Amino acid sequence: MAHMFSHPTLHQILRTVRRLSMAGVFVAIVPPSSAAAPTPQPDPAQDETIRLRMPTVNVTAQKEPADKQRVPVAVTAVPQETIDDAGIRIVSDAAIFAPNVFFTEASARKISNARFRGIGSSPANPGITTYIDGVPQLNANTSSIELLDIEQIEFVRGPQSTLFGRNTLGGVVNITTARPSMSAWTGQVSAPFGNYGGWGVQAGVSGPLVANKLSLGVSATRIDRDGFTVNEITGNDIDSREGFSGKAQLLWLPSAAWEGRLIVTADHAHDGDYALQDIGALRATPYRAMRDFEGTSDREVFGTTAILRRAGNRFAFTSTTAFVDWSTQDVTDLDYTALPMARRDNSENATQFTQEFRIASATSGSGAVQTQWQVGAFLFNNSYEQDAVNAYAPGLFGPIAINEHSPRATLDDTGIGLYGQATFTFNDTFDVAAGLRYDYEDKSGVLETFYEPAIAPAGRRDVGETFSNVSPQVSAAWRVRPDTSIYATVGRGYKAGGFNPASPAGSEGYAEEFTTNVEGGLKTLLAEGRVSLNAAVFAIDWDDLQLNLPNPFVPGQFFIANVGGATSRGFELELGARVAPSVDLFAAFGYAHAEFGEGSTSGGVNVEGNHIPTAPDYTTSAGIQFKRMFGRTGVVARADAVFYGEYFYDDQNTMSQEAYSLVNARFAVTHGHLLGELLVRNAFDTEYIPFALPYPGFAPSGFIGEMGAPRVVTAHVGIRF
Repeated sequence: MAHMFSHPTLHQILRTVRRLSMAGVFVAIVPPSSAAAPTPQPDPAQDETIRLRMPTVNVTAQKEPADKQRVPVAVTAVPQETIDDAGIRIVSDAAIFAPNVFFTEASARKISNARFRGIGSSPANPGITTYIDGVPQLNANTSSIELLDIEQIEFVRGPQSTLFGRNTLGGVVNITTARPSMSAWTGQVSAPFGNYGGWGVQAGVSGPLVANKLSLGVSATRIDRDGFTVNEITGNDIDSREGFSGKAQLLWLPSAAWEGRLIVTADHAHDGDYALQDIGALRATPYRAMRDFEGTSDREVFGTTAILRRAGNRFAFTSTTAFVDWSTQDVTDLDYTALPMARRDNSENATQFTQEFRIASATSGSGAVQTQWQVGAFLFNNSYEQDAVNAYAPGLFGPIAINEHSPRATLDDTGIGLYGQATFTFNDTFDVAAGLRYDYEDKSGVLETFYEPAIAPAGRRDVGETFSNVSPQVSAAWRVRPDTSIYATVGRGYKAGGFNPASPAGSEGYAEEFTTNVEGGLKTLLAEGRVSLNAAVFAIDWDDLQLNLPNPFVPGQFFIANVGGATSRGFELELGARVAPSVDLFAAFGYAHAEFGEGSTSGGVNVEGNHIPTAPDYTTSAGIQFKRMFGRTGVVARADAVFYGEYFYDDQNTMSQEAYSLVNARFAVTHGHLLGELLVRNAFDTEYIPFALPYPGFAPSGFIGEMGAPRVVTAHVGIRF
């Protein structure tokens, strides 16, 4: 395949960076927006040192805001300035900054699953949960969103079950919305357009309604493009995208101690069909498909979040209340061939309610020992329905057309979590923290499968079970110097058990999954604060690993099963440098060896020693950015490259994606109220298949997959005020 290699060497990486530098395109990562404005100094040399020092970045990786360099957690923060400078549009675009982070995504936006250090799972029971403004997305179908007014994205790696609860045993993707302006009205309108018929409109406005008391922010975007894949039967593209997203936020400050926020979001995606095709055919003729039927994939998401916070001298109280309502419908050519054999019409909808109350103390104590603590309670309910109909043509399984409902299901999940954590600081140099969480949930449902006409007896199961767990975590951190700390943490991760809407007989339910994670790390600033270096080593041991497996009796259907033990061992390195006031560099490297443990079986087959699917053995990224004001004109020029190691599509390790690299570049200019941008993703038009599924029977190679996005060039023009 073009631009493909087994494992990039250091020489190849340097050659790629050199090509970018010779082209005069620069990239950045180190966001200055989170740093406080430096106080002018009379000494020019000292002023230069301050301007070159790496900025302080606060994260909420442990619920309360804290300096990223002081929390004993492996966390990568992508602040608003970096989101803007890098042209990041969706969450997975930001993942290149985080080592050992990989997203499994399809052309339809409903499929976007994060994987950290080899950990992932099904959309209905994720191993990494996305939190948006403190609200967990209980199904991954709602986690891939257009980024509107986003303040920061955090990739928190390692089990976070103590503070964040169930289904965060691999980590958390933490997304926070920026507050609307309380001082003056500002806004922006821009129009993107590009190749593959891409076009859109983006607009936003923010400002005070009542001075220093009440402000409003409203933003919206419409983004459309044609498909990348052509159906050779009709000549039509099949994987187009059409979407609208909107967000409105009210910020209320009734007093110096109280803050209230009401955030309402809406997302409508009307996408084309999945671009799935036999992998053998795709590798021979990329971006081509053979379909007798061209389907669609639609998604509607509506969310409301109310946050109330009181910050006093002794403690802070936070209440987060949220409703999320979503629905999807995807209609597709189930056999993915030119023959009229099978189609699938899959409808899903769910409503979730979450409520969290949390109290966090201010730092207390004096002298040699200081303490901080937080306690909280989390409640949720998630109601889910699905009706998936496979329509089989006459002659496929009998002389007549057959509709198979597999499944028609309703599932209800109600739970509560209680947690607490305390941190003791000795002489402002040594921290010891301990936390504990109790989770309990009650799951029930009705699972049905049947045929029209009734060629076989219908199946129905009324299911119900309760699950509970205690998740402990202990950490210690030693600040060797004010800018250097060493930490170690031991934690227990937990993923809930549950029920498959449809599965082979006897596989309706699956048990909880557990991990034990041991991690050590170093966080430091070097060269008078010009260079940041963060490193971590980790070891993860799984019990009762949950895996998403294809149903051998129903095409296009998958179910969760426990396959046994597994391990992941690796390390991570993040480097940022401010080499000049206008030039920033970054690099990140992650290595994770994730494999099934002794005695693990999948579908009755021994998979001991096999690599865990869709877990690249390494991720590497690097970039450089030039950013400077010339009078009223601002210029941003950047480029970045990301390299992914080989990974397997399935637990049998029968087919893999070779190592590949992607290069992105952006050049932007602002002058007064005007702005312009040129953004190129996958600049060298690398051909790769990031997403594939076992599909025996219909696919000659045994797998169907989708090509990754080709080179996409987008220009923006706009005005801001």
